[in-house]
Formats: sequence, C-alpha cells, structure tokens
Amino acid sequence: MSAPSDPAAAPAPAPAAASSSSGLTFKLHPLVIVNVSDHHTRVKAQAACSGDSSSSSGAAAAAGQPPRVFGCVIGVQRGRTVEIFNSFELVLDPVSGTLDRAFLEKKQELYKKVFPDFYVLGWYSTGSDVQDTDMQIHKALMDVNESPVYLLLNPAINLSQKDLPVTIYESELHVIDGSPQLIFVRSNYTIETVEAERISVDHVAHLKPSDGGSAATQLAAHLTGIHSAIKMLNSRVRVIHQYLVAMQKGDVPVDNSLLRQVSSLVRRLPAMESQKFQDDFLMEYNDTLLMTYLAMFTNCSSTMNELVEKINTSYERPATRRGGRGAFM
Repeated sequence: MSAPSDPAAAPAPAPAAASSSSGLTFKLHPLVIVNVSDHHTRVKAQAACSGDSSSSSGAAAAAGQPPRVFGCVIGVQRGRTVEIFNSFELVLDPVSGTLDRAFLEKKQELYKKVFPDFYVLGWYSTGSDVQDTDMQIHKALMDVNESPVYLLLNPAINLSQKDLPVTIYESELHVIDGSPQLIFVRSNYTIETVEAERISVDHVAHLKPSDGGSAATQLAAHLTGIHSAIKMLNSRVRVIHQYLVAMQKGDVPVDNSLLRQVSSLVRRLPAMESQKFQDDFLMEYNDTLLMTYLAMFTNCSSTMNELVEKINTSYERPATRRGGRGAFM
C-alpha cells in the first residue's frame, strides 16, 4: 500500500551514515527486486487510473512524485550472513501512517506454513532517499525483529547508472549532539541466485523490451540475445582449442588438472545424443501432448453439454399442452 504524502512539501531525508560497521554479509535474491518493482508499478498504475487526489497515492501523483510502497522482506540468517529470499506487501493506515498489525501477523502465519525456516528480516520501501517517517516504521518493526534491515528501491530511471538502484540499510545507535539517536547506515550486498531464479528473471526480461516495442522488436531482441550467447560460447571454445593446440606443440607446459576438466566437459556432449535421452525426451513430449489433447476434449465436452442444455431449454413446452414437442435430447 502506498504511504501518505503531502503534496505541498516533500519529506526531508533522514540522517544516514556512510557505511555499516556490523560486519554482516547480505545476499539479495532477484525475486525480492522483482516483487518490489511489481508492487510499485501496480500502485502507480492504480493511482493513474483512479485519479483520486484524496487518496495518498493520488496526492503523490498530483505532486509529481511516484507513490511510495511498503512491505516486509523475509529470509534466513546463518551466523553473520543474512540472505533475503522473498518479500510481501504491508498495509499502512492512510491517516496515521501506522502498520496494520493484524495483516502483518496473518502474512507471517501464512508464510511460516509454507517456509518454516523463513522469518521477517526487515522491510522495504521505494524512493530516492531515506525519509524521516521511515524511522518510525523501522522502530515499529523492532518487536518483530530487534535489528531489522531496510531495503530501499529507487524507481527513478537513470540511464547513466550502472549499478542496481537498490540500497540496504541497517540501524545503529549513534551519539548526535550529546544524545543517542538511531540512524540508518548503508550496507554492502551481493546478488545471490539459483537456477530457477535465473530462468525466471531471464524470461521476465524478455517478455517485453524496455522501449515498449512491438512483437517484431521482441523477437529481434530475443534473437540478438541468442546470437550473443552463441558468439560468446564460440569464442570460449576457440580459446580452449588454441590452448590445447599450443599444449600439444609444446609451446605451453602440460597442465593435467586442466586437461581433466576439458575431458570432463567434452564427455558431457555425447550424453545429450544418447538413446536414453531420446527415449526420455519423446516420453515427456508425448505425455505433454496427451495432457493437451485431454484438456481440449474436456473443454469441447463441456461446451457441447452447455449447448445441449440451451437447446433443451429452448424446446421445452408446458406438460399440459397436448401435441407439444418434447425436449430435443
């Protein structure tokens, strides 16, 4: 849910230190970035469609500022390593700006049933910088996690920026002007992915180009990506071949460890052309076709039943009328 925003004046940034001194290592999965981006896009589109300036998102849109969204990040912590796997949305009271505790507890309960090892690590938001109101939400989540992390996604498009527009903050107690204050400090992170995430992110990236082109543009971008991958594979195979030729001629010393790795790589290739692979592939392919045909037959049968019922209903006559026509079927 988007946060309340005052169109008259933008909130001032909250104080933040340069870097964290906790020594924690953060690993961020792409699913979290996709979830936060999707959350922001949905809220922004809903605000643009509704055009309700009385709502918080409408007020932010009227002021020319993108609506802010909030949610929780979940994952695991093993020693000094914090790994953020997933996220879910939070509901804020548009009047007071406080969290909906019942919604948060319900979400935690549902996620615990599916992912018993995951727990709330912190929260996320969108914006160009940390705001003063963010510390209030951060303190409100300290009863769930005594040291929550804050993930901030900047939705503004910056074509010159090379890094991801994502910043992770921790909270530390610093003495400022003689009084202890809780401030945000930046933390470094790395992107951690598994095979399923890499396939999903690649699929999402190729669904539609960033310039909003047509289907032909999408096909061209897809073929360009395949061409680049084949070109890179060809260049790497050529490097291995040149190295082996040089080793055979005696220009470079023999490296048995590298030769074993190359031999292991080469032995994998014929496995894809084996009879077992062909049999397994055809079996999976036939099973898929069978399921598709069954679905088509079921759909056709359902459509036919609906048609028969409509015809029977249209041909029904009162039972007291003599000589009346009966049902069609």
